[in-house]
Amino acid sequence: MAQQFDTSVPNIARVYDYWLGGKDNFAADRELAAQLTAVYPPIAQMIWDNRQFLARAVGWVARQGISQFIDLGPGLPTSPSTHEAARAVRSGTTVAYVDFDPLVVSHLDALVAKGQDGVVVMAADLRDRDAVLSAPDLAGHIDLSRPACLIMGAVLHFLDAEAAAELAASYTQILAPGSYVILTVGRGDGEVADRFFSMYRAAASMHSHSVEQFATFFEGLEIVPPGLLLAEQWQPDQQHVRPVPKRPGEVLVGVGKVPGPPHGVLAEMTIQRMDNVAIVVDDLDAPTVPNSSARWHSTRASSCSVTSAAPRASSSP
Repeated sequence: MAQQFDTSVPNIARVYDYWLGGKDNFAADRELAAQLTAVYPPIAQMIWDNRQFLARAVGWVARQGISQFIDLGPGLPTSPSTHEAARAVRSGTTVAYVDFDPLVVSHLDALVAKGQDGVVVMAADLRDRDAVLSAPDLAGHIDLSRPACLIMGAVLHFLDAEAAAELAASYTQILAPGSYVILTVGRGDGEVADRFFSMYRAAASMHSHSVEQFATFFEGLEIVPPGLLLAEQWQPDQQHVRPVPKRPGEVLVGVGKVPGPPHGVLAEMTIQRMDNVAIVVDDLDAPTVPNSSARWHSTRASSCSVTSAAPRASSSP
């Protein structure tokens, strides 16, 4: 069901738009953004880190030969959007944007899809997978018998861990072998995070998923190196993970591949590197990861073991 448009009530898509420097927000959105920023000043940078990671990941996936993308819950358009990041690598890439916020849909239609061949905007609730996949606009642009990339950026933290894992799996299971999945979630621990989440719920319910829970969202997928990291750490094909200071709030990110025949110009390299894939978790969740830092080794997210590593710099928030 589509949301009602009410400018007197804060809307998380418009709050994000404000943090990203956009103009499609209202007084209620700016007020909540200011309150949240007062509780946790780095929040605007976290939103930028998430956006920049998505652009890097989309570009990397496009370089693997993928030419069709489904972006679920993209929010208000901000450059570089998914089609911009993908088409910077592969011209003619097809992109389907799916959102149920009426303001988001109208802006995507007017500012992104208008005059753009191969870009379609759909008004649908991403939680209803069957409705999304059966929509004529999607079927007319995306061929799910061929490899595609599914993006769920900063949306799965609106669901509890079990529901998020089930939703991610429901989409993953219909993707062709050689497809990719890009996921991000915001999370946090401690008193500052608790106050932030409590205030955030004025606009939307939010759950803080542990690293182990985030890994379950990639069930059945091969984790693409460098693994599951913080947004600012993930760089394609890097050999070493850049240490970052510990903060109360973080954005977890990752890219998974649907198992099957390699697809794209880096297929041979992918086969060689997936033999030693690493999921780096860097002490993101002290209550459930007892070591000060940890590295998970697995070719699948469904079976992980923990050994020591130390890629995080110590620093107070």
